[in-house]
Amino acid sequence: MDQEKIRNVAIIAHVDHGKTTLVDQLFKHSGMFRDNQQVTERLMDSMDLEKERGITITAKNGSYKYKDYWINIIDTPGHADFGGQVERVLRMADGALLLVDAQEGPMPQTYFVLKKALENHLPVVVVINKIDKPAARCEWVVDQVFDLFVKLNAPDDTLDFPVVYTSAKDGYSMLELGEPLENCRNMDSVSEVIVNHIPAPKGAATEPLQMQVGTIDYSPYLGRLGIGKVVNGTMSINQPIVVARRDGSIKPVRISKIFRFECSEKIAIETAGVGEIVAIAGMEDVTVGVTFTDPENPRPLPLISIDPPTISMNFIPNDSPFAGKEGKFVTSRHIEERLQRETLVDVALRYEVLTDAVGFKVSGRGELHLSILIEKMRREGYELQVTRPQVIMKEEDGQMLEPYEKLTVDVDELYQGAVIEKLGKLKGQMEEMNTAHGMVRMVFNIPTRGLLGYRSQFMTDTKGMGMMNYIFSEYGPYAGDIGNRINGVLVVKEPCTAVAYALFNLQDRGKLFINPGAPLYPGQIIGEHCRAADLVVNPAKGKKLTNMRASGSDEAVILTPPMMMTLEDCIAYINDDELVEVTPESIRLRKKTGVKLRA
Repeated sequence: MDQEKIRNVAIIAHVDHGKTTLVDQLFKHSGMFRDNQQVTERLMDSMDLEKERGITITAKNGSYKYKDYWINIIDTPGHADFGGQVERVLRMADGALLLVDAQEGPMPQTYFVLKKALENHLPVVVVINKIDKPAARCEWVVDQVFDLFVKLNAPDDTLDFPVVYTSAKDGYSMLELGEPLENCRNMDSVSEVIVNHIPAPKGAATEPLQMQVGTIDYSPYLGRLGIGKVVNGTMSINQPIVVARRDGSIKPVRISKIFRFECSEKIAIETAGVGEIVAIAGMEDVTVGVTFTDPENPRPLPLISIDPPTISMNFIPNDSPFAGKEGKFVTSRHIEERLQRETLVDVALRYEVLTDAVGFKVSGRGELHLSILIEKMRREGYELQVTRPQVIMKEEDGQMLEPYEKLTVDVDELYQGAVIEKLGKLKGQMEEMNTAHGMVRMVFNIPTRGLLGYRSQFMTDTKGMGMMNYIFSEYGPYAGDIGNRINGVLVVKEPCTAVAYALFNLQDRGKLFINPGAPLYPGQIIGEHCRAADLVVNPAKGKKLTNMRASGSDEAVILTPPMMMTLEDCIAYINDDELVEVTPESIRLRKKTGVKLRA
């Protein structure tokens, strides 16, 4: 493939600004699908969890042809918790498309991904997406993006960035606002700007081979595949090469297969040259960051630097009375093997063996980062328990430091008072406040501890109409004690099966989390108490049966639907003396063993 005709582009943006939908349209308008071909929506979101949640979790590769150019696309996650993916895949790109919502403008993750792109000295094309929104304000958004470039000390040549206006959902793009729609009914404007403003990949085919693995894929037939860009040299099937590992050691391997990306498919090829993004099979234990290089003149590329994790949780084997009933993998050895496999793929995740108990301390970027891992494990048949998330503290010059987040909140003016009050109690400091069209945008600097479990409270306070986004800001002074949960819980007294009559009588004591017929064990949490103390209850207490009927005392058993909590809700809800029991079929809350319960 002609090196001058290749373009490698990373699509970066805040969560839900339309990256994956834009990729769909670029593929569709490139003519790479048949007219009668069934094409799924959000083609690049291949994981079940991605399709269910509507977010990108892992970076993906794809490509399409435009005129006589070959454009490689790298779709990146938009959520701050998966920022480690963005950091490592930018090495494959020679430029970036920065997507910004035409109504919301730059958000916290926009700041993060643009900062990473500028650190890698990538030219940036700004794409203002969702211009079909009734409340779109494109000129204001372009000004905000320019201010963001200036804030990040972008070089002068980067400040003169090209802008494209698109509606990825409706499949049209334009270079100037107000162009007639009949002239813009495709994505050619985006492709044209990529070709004209993103440079061809640098490198020389005559130099020794260099290719750094940016992401890992898996094939049931070939095992692990290392994906990366050929920086120098060429590679072909059966070529003997060496792998420069992260620890500095060198291992000889032989390339068994090379795949190029066409749309979202992998197509086998014989050789790959400079600038091509390919997937390589041949090394069983390939990891992110290793370099495939020449055996006679090995030249490892610099390791990818990753921001440190900010939150940790303990993953421990399930020891509840129901242990082993629903899962296939239940021992600590099983859990460790799975964590080891995950760290090979996700370089932002770390784990270490606990010294004071059986289990592992797992560290990541945020609650969502860790909860996605737990959800993947339970779907694969793993059974485990997890503790409440803890922030990772640092000590510098004898002072204790903790991580702080930059929190951006968009709410209706009616709810701003409640939000400011709650965030104040959580040690949040307001830095900015802007009002437009009845909506308020507030920016807070808040300890990461204060955000643990706050999302559900926020949604309640704003009647489900608010939006909150946050991203790691810096380590700052310890902010003092922050309360987690005010209310106590309803704890089961003895092994039993929940009875509707007993639950009916418990409704006045608080909110319930279970339905009648649920099997229960001592110490399991079945609801939230309406007071601060925990309450031990018997949810199997039936009605005393007599042969007398009384119209006044025989009440109909009418149960309020229980509060069904997701995995993220459970993790955010528990206190330090509680655990979340996770199995392939159930998510339960329980007290830690040995905790003294008050009757």
